[in-house]
Amino acid sequence: MAKPLVEVLADSKLYQNYEAAFSEMTGLPVALRSAQSWQLPHHGRRFENPFCAMLSEKSRSCAACLQVQQQLSESATHEPKSITCLTGLCDIAVPVRTGDLLIGFLTTGQVFAKKPTQKQFSRTLKLLEEWGLKMDVEKLRKAYFGSQVLTPRQHASTMKLLAIFAEHLSIVCNQIVVQEQNGELPVIARARQHIAEHQAEKLSLDQVAKAVHTSKFYFCKIFKKETGINFTDYLARVRTERAKSLLLNPNLRVTEVAYDVGFQSLTHFNRTFKRILGLSPTRYRDQLMLRGTSSRRA
Repeated sequence: MAKPLVEVLADSKLYQNYEAAFSEMTGLPVALRSAQSWQLPHHGRRFENPFCAMLSEKSRSCAACLQVQQQLSESATHEPKSITCLTGLCDIAVPVRTGDLLIGFLTTGQVFAKKPTQKQFSRTLKLLEEWGLKMDVEKLRKAYFGSQVLTPRQHASTMKLLAIFAEHLSIVCNQIVVQEQNGELPVIARARQHIAEHQAEKLSLDQVAKAVHTSKFYFCKIFKKETGINFTDYLARVRTERAKSLLLNPNLRVTEVAYDVGFQSLTHFNRTFKRILGLSPTRYRDQLMLRGTSSRRA
């Protein structure tokens, strides 16, 4: 793939629409950044906290902010986390994963968890002084006390919104892997179509190679080169995508879903599903049901 997955996601209309809607609704900045990013995720973005924007222009405070982002990344690799910086502002990071692979983080924040006090601001001024920073105190004060404050419930809801969207993005990541790529060889396009039409059957590499009129050796080599994954993994991902849709039906047992999408055993299905998505089919369905219940209550 020409671009890293996180860049493909960030450029997608899905993400851009979400980013715009989230920021308009909350008044908070949001960013999708890679796990290896060493930049301030919200600097220069719409709804960036004016106080944070002022600090980011200074090297000492910028370095402190980057250190906070690093700590946040290290703690949020498997679940949403929030961290408070030395000035009292909170940042949130939610991991975007596909199986055991960490794609990046959805981040927001630059908010207070409770209303700031004059004493807190005085400590912040002292900290800046220790860093050797000379800044306009009145501008700092206005920006500091003008920062958004989230109640504990609002903070938890914000984190939940990001977590739900992060799960959606992880599904899109999986779809990107299995979707047809522009400019691919005709033999690969035919192979994808054949797999899509027969994925519920007992499908082998030999059968697909014959269906697209190539030798097994050539097909295996060119398929891996064009798609980035081998035939077995690709087929597993196609079947897993189909299984996710069937698991939405509470009347279907997990065993039925496994065989309906082409797996020959429940054990193989469970193991493959968890490898690709990071959780078992039963756990995946439970989360869907729980989310649906929460939505109805809301």
